[in-house]
Amino acid sequence: MGATTLTPTIRIQREDFDLTTEIAALSADRRDIGAVVSFTGLCRDEGGTLAALELEHYPGMAEAEIARVAAEATARWPLMGLLAIHRYGMVKPGEQIVLVIATSAHRRAAFEAADFMMDYLKTRAPFWKREHVTDGTIGGWVEAKASDDEAVERWNTGA
Repeated sequence: MGATTLTPTIRIQREDFDLTTEIAALSADRRDIGAVVSFTGLCRDEGGTLAALELEHYPGMAEAEIARVAAEATARWPLMGLLAIHRYGMVKPGEQIVLVIATSAHRRAAFEAADFMMDYLKTRAPFWKREHVTDGTIGGWVEAKASDDEAVERWNTGA
């Protein structure tokens, strides 16, 4: 069972982020942290066909939903810090989209919390993604894959 007094940091922003800066801020003056696990999601070029990915969100709703999931993570694992950043706007292939950092005294809790957060961000966070193709056309809204839905289900079964 995790510590429930931790307040996770949630940011939805247009601008890029810096992993080193975010880790330093989360772990500054902490000598009790033994593990820092981070995940950075990048925009893929989809075999050279994608010019950009357009990400939209409903301000307020996105932050609240991510905060709800982050609170669940802090209740499940003994974390010392938790950060989730998700970008919106036009993101080009190779650019960063999402960052999750979990800190804990021990690695397992940090790994599992980061994995949990990413599974939920990938499938349940209220973001809409639309592909802008290299030929100039604008594609449809991207749906979550069945494999992403299956990944998030494992957290409901206690696995």
